[in-house]
Amino acid sequence: MQRRGVEVTVGLFVVVGILALAYLSIKLGQVEIFGPRGYEVHALFPSVGGLKPGATVEIAGVPIGRVGSIILADYQARVTMFIDLKVELSDDSIVSIKTKGLIGEKFVQINPGGSDRIVPPGGRLREVEAPLDFEELISKFVFGQVEGGGQK
Repeated sequence: MQRRGVEVTVGLFVVVGILALAYLSIKLGQVEIFGPRGYEVHALFPSVGGLKPGATVEIAGVPIGRVGSIILADYQARVTMFIDLKVELSDDSIVSIKTKGLIGEKFVQINPGGSDRIVPPGGRLREVEAPLDFEELISKFVFGQVEGGGQK
């Protein structure tokens, strides 16, 4: 009888361990079980420069959403973002792709505009800034193609 109690205890311990591992995997992996939360907005960029689906969308350094998908549309990158329901974006907000650190991950930064018109769900943010291409900038600097800042 004592052996059966040990087996039940070990079984419960294993089940609790598996549930804890599943919970941590979902939370740390930032997996959406029931689909993305929030409303969808789009932006067209000439280049996304390494931005990946799942990247964060931020305003003033505060995460407000995630990048859902990136597809090619009319030779431009169409970035679909899911924004928290409590955040309203004005139609003149500026969307840019930034890098965390010098060689860190890419994320979308939104600078809110001053317009009273709000982008509806499924709407498009029209003001975009292409990401800075560090490789191109470094090659121009190395090979002397960067113009000076006014000193002669």
